[in-house]
Amino acid sequence: MMNVRQSLRRSTSTAEINISPLIDLVFLLLIFFMVTTSFVRETGVAVERPTASTAVSSKNSNILVAVTAKGEVFFDGQRVDVRTVRSHIARALAETPGSEVIVVADKQSQAGVIVQVMDQCRLAGAERVSLAATSSSASR
Repeated sequence: MMNVRQSLRRSTSTAEINISPLIDLVFLLLIFFMVTTSFVRETGVAVERPTASTAVSSKNSNILVAVTAKGEVFFDGQRVDVRTVRSHIARALAETPGSEVIVVADKQSQAGVIVQVMDQCRLAGAERVSLAATSSSASR
């Protein structure tokens, strides 16, 4: 009986848990979710869109520029000058090539400001520039 007790006292090895595979798995899941997440950019300002019976929804990645009723231009949540829209759009197109630029204009905004913004977007290299509208069937 003495030998069994002595042998148990000598083998006081502690059980170890290896968490390296768990950490690897957590990092792989984090990378997976970061890569597959779609980040939605908003204009940062509330705009009342006009309605149109021919409005269609776009599924592509979009770059949004807002024009308020007062003629203020917003990009990525910040007020910008019309003359700087071109550089902002060029930078956004470099980050996400092939994106469509959508001008979200208030229905009370002036057409001249909207045309200037759309012109700056095309000068920045945007191939597709659209004007956002709400479908008239959705507003009923």
